[in-house]
Amino acid sequence: MTNHSNIQIKNRKASFNYEILESFTAGIVLTGTEIKSLRLGKANLADSYCTVERGEVWVKNMHIAEYFYGTYNNHNARRERKLLLTHREIRKIDNATRTSGFTIVPLKLFINEKGLAKLLIAIAKGKKAYDKRAAIKERDVQRELDSHFRR
Repeated sequence: MTNHSNIQIKNRKASFNYEILESFTAGIVLTGTEIKSLRLGKANLADSYCTVERGEVWVKNMHIAEYFYGTYNNHNARRERKLLLTHREIRKIDNATRTSGFTIVPLKLFINEKGLAKLLIAIAKGKKAYDKRAAIKERDVQRELDSHFRR
């Protein structure tokens, strides 16, 4: 059996656009061709988001490329996918998103040591423009310090 734990697809824009408050690791319901495509690293979390509908959490607009060898069984690349969480976690997420300004953001899609696909999601609050400028400035200062100490 091959090691799939090195597959991690990250949402790089999430930490820049949102202030992460609390994160959860959720299982994800996938079809056969989706997990095969995911194991090849063919997924993208950009522009994806989560919603709570009728007591279930769904990830929307997440792109998992069609599997090359999938025939008529192939999946829709941007279909809605159900997330597997406990009732307590779903209730906590639902209550947080009812508050104005909070949303659920997918942070990282990975395959755990058992070979199961997991999605790290977070309750997040959108950053204002000045917060983003401060983050850019902080990153530039850190980059400058790192390059100075490497010499």
